[in-house]
Amino acid sequence: MEIRELTPEERFDAELISTVAFHGRIEDLQKKKEEVLKEQAEDWGAFSDHGKLMAHIINNHYTVHFDGVQVPCGGIGAVSTLPEYREEGCIRAIFGRLLHRARERGEILSALYPFCQAFYRKFGYETVCKENVYTFAPEVLREYSFGGKAAMYAPEDNLQPYMELYTQFAARYNLAAVRSESMMREHLKGNCYQERKFTYLLSEEETAVAYLTFVDVKGEKGPHLKVQDLAWEGRKGFEAILGFLSRFTADYARIDLPLPLDIELLSLIHSWKAYDIEKRTEQSYMVRVVNVPELLKRLAVQEGTVFTIRVQDELLPENCGTWKVTHGSAEAVSEPPDLIVSIQALAQMTVGEVSLYEAALRPDVTVVNMSGTLSGVFVRKPLYMAEHF
Repeated sequence: MEIRELTPEERFDAELISTVAFHGRIEDLQKKKEEVLKEQAEDWGAFSDHGKLMAHIINNHYTVHFDGVQVPCGGIGAVSTLPEYREEGCIRAIFGRLLHRARERGEILSALYPFCQAFYRKFGYETVCKENVYTFAPEVLREYSFGGKAAMYAPEDNLQPYMELYTQFAARYNLAAVRSESMMREHLKGNCYQERKFTYLLSEEETAVAYLTFVDVKGEKGPHLKVQDLAWEGRKGFEAILGFLSRFTADYARIDLPLPLDIELLSLIHSWKAYDIEKRTEQSYMVRVVNVPELLKRLAVQEGTVFTIRVQDELLPENCGTWKVTHGSAEAVSEPPDLIVSIQALAQMTVGEVSLYEAALRPDVTVVNMSGTLSGVFVRKPLYMAEHF
């Protein structure tokens, strides 16, 4: 089996593999081939001894927020294998090479949307609950109102207010992507008359305080408004979103409102029908640490704090070892560890998905020295991620 990056010409064969695996259809093969040749994706493939492309994985490139700094992060997508080559270890082989190269290129984290959590856990990824989705009838928000200006986005509009709102909003959340203008345009683009996708900028006294993008779909109980992206500034911005959504009583039977985990709508909402709000936690996201010492250097550790941690990583041996961690430093040592973790558990603990107490309930976490130092480092943190790949 040969594992390597694909050439531009080979990417179309990879696209065909994904089409088979994800039950897709290609109406115009030549047009699709021309589109694929223009793409700049980092695409890795596994080839048989006869040169047949059997499987492939795409690694997208992002920068995300982590404990107040920005770190490189890969976004894994298009993981697919032709049926006749499954259960031959193609995906494991690709991940081994892809992640090793990603580490060399400076990536510190890697993330993906799994079809099955157990499958990707084998490659070092672990579940991160990135948001809660609240579902309710618009009348739940009838006690809120928005008296400012709502402007629907058009492609020729100035991106600055959207960028400023998102940049300020995202900076407080671990794993939130640092967006370029091109990334923001991808989120905002869409024809409201064809795709039924809408973006509105909400302003109070000529100052932008929030924006939201939503689509409408057919639901079991009638038209359904689904918010896809949003950002706000302070209480005015948050209430502007609720007040604006309250206008759709005559349009939609239900609303889906995704919010970061640290914003508990059920605690904040003032509504005569608050009990009618349904809540589900999105657990369709997984994260992996690609470079352990580099991530530990960036971990929020107060000056004077010192602890040692031993990490076990079956796929990337470079990550195995014991590190003494202080503020801004992670030094390889041979000392006894205060904490022993798998690479999967380390991802949850460092990004802030779980506290030390929660992590200690995992079978792959051993707390040797249950000190106040560790419990002050490994705490729950605000998380949010709205990119798709």
